[in-house]
Amino acid sequence: RRFPPTRGLKAAIGRAFLRNRGWRVEGGRPDVAQAVVISAPHTTNWDLAYALGVAWALGIRIRWIGKHTLFRWPLGWLMRAVGGVPVDRRGRHNAVKAIAATFTQLPELMLLIPPEGTRGVSDRWKTGFYFVAVEAKVPIVLGFLDYGNKVGGLGELLVPTGDIAADFEHVKAFYAGMKGKYPALQGPITLGDDPASRS
Repeated sequence: RRFPPTRGLKAAIGRAFLRNRGWRVEGGRPDVAQAVVISAPHTTNWDLAYALGVAWALGIRIRWIGKHTLFRWPLGWLMRAVGGVPVDRRGRHNAVKAIAATFTQLPELMLLIPPEGTRGVSDRWKTGFYFVAVEAKVPIVLGFLDYGNKVGGLGELLVPTGDIAADFEHVKAFYAGMKGKYPALQGPITLGDDPASRS
């Protein structure tokens, strides 16, 4: 059985959190055991709270990656309790390998990765999420938090084709018109001059 529904306290918290802020949820639980879940736009620390609220409301146990140093005492237990997965991300190549390796350790894993990589202004999306999915041989779920319409959810399931430019155009079309909490901080959905995109 894949992803048993999250009932009880977490589901109630997720629904109440979103309802009290006037948000609604769209989409549903993907019919896969493992996936990279991207969340965009990403312009504030509040995005994680909303993403968790959406996941809990949908009955999904979402996990997110964090620097390994965040999981030390005294708050390490709390980070893990809300889905945190510690990863040593020093070095670009090693980061992709290290994150992808978590899929071999956890047979049921929906891993949240914000492709903008920062809540500040970015000149392009980072491609790490894409290459993690390719390395781990898992699909990508297009998760979204549209503050303009107060709606969050899980959208399309994208299986990487290996043609990253074409795949990014598909992703760009999906997120067209969506607004983060601070639209001025949104990064354009483009590969830019990222050398990894040409590998």
